[in-house]
Amino acid sequence: MSLPNCPQCQSEYIYEDGNLFICPECAHEFSADDLNEQEEVVKDANGNILVDGDTVTVIKDLKIKGTSNAVKVGTKVKNIHLCEGDHNIDCKIPGFGAMKLKSEFVKKV
Repeated sequence: MSLPNCPQCQSEYIYEDGNLFICPECAHEFSADDLNEQEEVVKDANGNILVDGDTVTVIKDLKIKGTSNAVKVGTKVKNIHLCEGDHNIDCKIPGFGAMKLKSEFVKKV
């Protein structure tokens, strides 16, 4: 069984003590239940937490790969869906269709 990395400092030098995992580098103690409860939180450019169904506004002109078009600043995107990966927002942009966006280029309305 391989031990998880420390959730605080990402150190790989973790050891087990009873039902706790301990990081010798930052002294963080955590349990396996703590790891299961951690869920990735997606935040917009201003640090607001995003959830499925939110409406966001694009804060930067975004070029669309393979075309000469761009999504303009201020474009409102309704009913977003969060997903894993680098581009962590699935959405439908009016006039462009289905697209993936990075949360760092949007702000919550």
